[in-house]
Amino acid sequence: MPRIITQALLLAALALTQAPCSGESPPDIVLVMTDDMGYSDLGCYGGEIETPHLDKLAAGGLRFTNFYSENMCWVSRAAMLTGVWHLTSFHRKGLHPRCVTIPEILRSGGYSTLMSGKWHLGWPRQKSSPTDRGFDSFYGIIDGASSFFAPASLMRDKTPIKVSDLPADYYITDAISDNAVQYIEKADRKKPLLLYVAYTAAHWPLHARPADIAHYKGKYAMGWDKLREERYQRMKKLGIISADTPLSPRHRNVPPWEEAEHKDWQQRRMEVYAAQVTSMDAGIGRIVKALERRGNFDNTLILYMTDNGGCHVEYGKNRKGPYLPAVTRDGRKMRPGNIPGLMPGPEITYQSYGYGWANVSNTPYRMFKQFDHEGGIRTPLIAHWPRGIASRGELNTEVAHLVDILPTLVEITGARLPTNSGGSKRIAINGRSLAGVFQGKERQGHSSIFFSHNKGRAIREGKWKLVQDRKKKQWELYDLSKDPTELRNLSQEEPEIAAGLKARWTAWFKQQASQDSPVPGVPGKKGN
Repeated sequence: MPRIITQALLLAALALTQAPCSGESPPDIVLVMTDDMGYSDLGCYGGEIETPHLDKLAAGGLRFTNFYSENMCWVSRAAMLTGVWHLTSFHRKGLHPRCVTIPEILRSGGYSTLMSGKWHLGWPRQKSSPTDRGFDSFYGIIDGASSFFAPASLMRDKTPIKVSDLPADYYITDAISDNAVQYIEKADRKKPLLLYVAYTAAHWPLHARPADIAHYKGKYAMGWDKLREERYQRMKKLGIISADTPLSPRHRNVPPWEEAEHKDWQQRRMEVYAAQVTSMDAGIGRIVKALERRGNFDNTLILYMTDNGGCHVEYGKNRKGPYLPAVTRDGRKMRPGNIPGLMPGPEITYQSYGYGWANVSNTPYRMFKQFDHEGGIRTPLIAHWPRGIASRGELNTEVAHLVDILPTLVEITGARLPTNSGGSKRIAINGRSLAGVFQGKERQGHSSIFFSHNKGRAIREGKWKLVQDRKKKQWELYDLSKDPTELRNLSQEEPEIAAGLKARWTAWFKQQASQDSPVPGVPGKKGN
């Protein structure tokens, strides 16, 4: 696929030394994954939210503009950690035992393997830990969501941490960052480092410190329509999208801003969301400083990813779950739900930012988390590695996916993939390494990228994408080279192309089920 890179950078890239081949030490590796953030939220991707530390990494590295996640949290994490399409990588109540994980591979190659943040890949609660799948140490939550002030399922390694034992000023974003810093500082400097930092920001609930919220007071008074247009224009100016990319229409469930009710409350929702993101970015800045103190920053690969697009879900008053405490730490009864007038942010609230602001987060694309239209699955990837990536602030248009992370790390570290996993033959990796792309080289990319989870199904081949909203059942065909925001359905004009893509998606779906994975909708298989 084409990419934007100058001839000078290309020549410099080809001159780079590959550590595994030259006998040099393999790189330290830091994987950062954030939660439920849209394609345009970061400053370096066109957003107004202040993310100076991520912007600096982008300016010193490489940004991908055609990168894909899955459409929900745990399926993206499974795909990234195993390099295998999630329908197979997640099995019954955890990662498939026949899929080998990044920390398992790198630990066998001499790496220290550490994790701070959200696991979301093992059930029942507190019966599965990252330390069961290759991590030496873990701090974070096992479940997929939690209060930022009083998180459920918080653990260190396999030991539960009681909410009552947390300090009064506890905030999980800071705790994830601080534990990551401590891991770096205590890690054996004679061994290469793998650190996985999985933030819960900016997943609901909307929880942030008062000072962080106050920083954004009034920032969103213009409303979602004007903000979306401003992001759209910045994205074109930055080159994140082409100048002729159309902006998808406002989602049908989003009223024009001038007709929106409870504007003060609506603004506050986005103020808290932005505060969550900026707090996370500040933590990433502290992690970078710790990596610099470690003394190997030039040979440290940092990959920043997010697990899916912005989440439109309106949090209901009657929603319940193990992630939602009944009372606050000081004994007040929780008041969950998107209740106009009840300003989000404090511990007693449990709210989300909803359709209007999620539509902004996913600018310029359609739809949201849970769907396989571009708004649900097109996500940022920032790669920063001074010794291994020649680019300084360049954009790359290579079509890639989270499954590509594992084979990339295998190649750049010189690690070996085991033949077996879980006492049986290892399930084959689906990903394709990006190591050559880091050096400005061509790679053999994916012939097809497949999706199937929750409300979405899709296949992308080259410029063509066939996608389905499972509730509507009709397949839609788009030429992404001319219509990246999926506005003109060509399924009736190009029936042979649509039929061929559907046949290949169906064959893939059945093949995934054959690998003893419980795939919904396949006869004889039970869904998760």
